[in-house]
This record gives sequence, structure tokens and C-alpha cells, in this order.
Amino acid sequence: MASRWRSRRMCILMAEAPAPAALREISGIGAFLETNARPSLGTTVALHHPEAGTIQGRVTALALDGVRLTFDGSEPAIAFALGAVVADMTRPARS
Repeated sequence: MASRWRSRRMCILMAEAPAPAALREISGIGAFLETNARPSLGTTVALHHPEAGTIQGRVTALALDGVRLTFDGSEPAIAFALGAVVADMTRPARS
């Protein structure tokens, strides 16, 4: 959930076609993305965060406002999640 400490940077969900997505929740084992894309359950997709990089996940749930992805919980998945949270908590410097 976005808070005064964490904004939601736009990500790209790479499924049938690239689609914009916002991270509502993120952890080393999965994420919920607010998106209009509706890849099929069980599909392997890629999620690209502008700062944290790219990770593959499996679509495990569909909702009216988005999709849930499951990650493998490996060290790279945890590093991706931490990178996304840290990047989303960092405010750009004012010029």
C-alpha cells in the first residue's frame, strides 16, 4: 500500500503485451499489481520496475483491479522486492 513514505512508481507487466502496472504490495514471494492487463492464471510473466529491475513471476490470482504474482522466494526475488520498496521510498531531489 502506498503511504507518505512509499509512492507507487509505474512498472511494466510483460505478458501478452506490455501493460502499465502499479505495485500495491510487494514481497520476496509475490506482488499485487494494479493493472488493466489480465494474463491467464498460471502464466509466467515478467515485471519490470524502473529502479529494481526485472523479475519473472507466475499469475496466481485475478481481481477486478489487478493481478497477483507469485515469485520463487529466492535471494534475487527478495532483492527485487527490497529494491522496489527502497526505490519507491526515495524521493527525487528537488532542483
